[in-house]
Amino acid sequence: MILYPAIDLKDGQCVRLLRGEMEAATVFNDNPAAQARAFQDAGCEWIHLVDLNGAFAGEPVNGAAVEAILAAIDVPAQLGGGIRDMATIEGWIEKGLARVILGTVAVEKPELVREAARAFPGKVAVGIDARNGRVATKGWAEETDVMVTDLAKSFEDAGVAAIIYTDINRDGAMQGPNVDATAALARAVSIPVIASGGVSSLADLIALRDCGASLNGAISGRALYDGAIDLKEALAAL
Repeated sequence: MILYPAIDLKDGQCVRLLRGEMEAATVFNDNPAAQARAFQDAGCEWIHLVDLNGAFAGEPVNGAAVEAILAAIDVPAQLGGGIRDMATIEGWIEKGLARVILGTVAVEKPELVREAARAFPGKVAVGIDARNGRVATKGWAEETDVMVTDLAKSFEDAGVAAIIYTDINRDGAMQGPNVDATAALARAVSIPVIASGGVSSLADLIALRDCGASLNGAISGRALYDGAIDLKEALAAL
């Protein structure tokens, strides 16, 4: 199981939000590229990036910060937030991004996900963000009537590399991940599932590792910055 350290970008800085609220942002590093390099040097195999401004704007906003990160690291990185058309997908992959994460368009334009997954095998993931089992879009600002498992199953034959499942109510709250819901999703689909939201201790990572479903990985942000999770210990455990 891969540990994906999260770098959430807002106004060019590395921040963490509480339950997706842009007003509840804590700045952890004003040099995201240095932060990414530190995660790589500590032994991380992947870096998880989110363009928070982009998620709300519907287009990339923190592009310069992402490019600086890609220039600073040798390990693969995945990026979500504001990636909603083929030109943006192509642009990021050409700039060296290993994987794009499509969230809002997975609900609104599922055919784009399929087209991108065909064009760039192994480089397209679907981000499913949920409150109470229902999918939220546009930086979590809008809730839909789409159920998580239904959306995930609709991409079974699309060739997507992974599903990144976030429980919004747990995100940044340091209350632990929704292990049951994550495991249920992983058992419902053959696509690799990455857990996100609320991973706040080594015990949380071990609970996900041992949940009885085969998870591809777990994303953690605030707990790594706060020191609640020791990175070397976590990497060893997974």
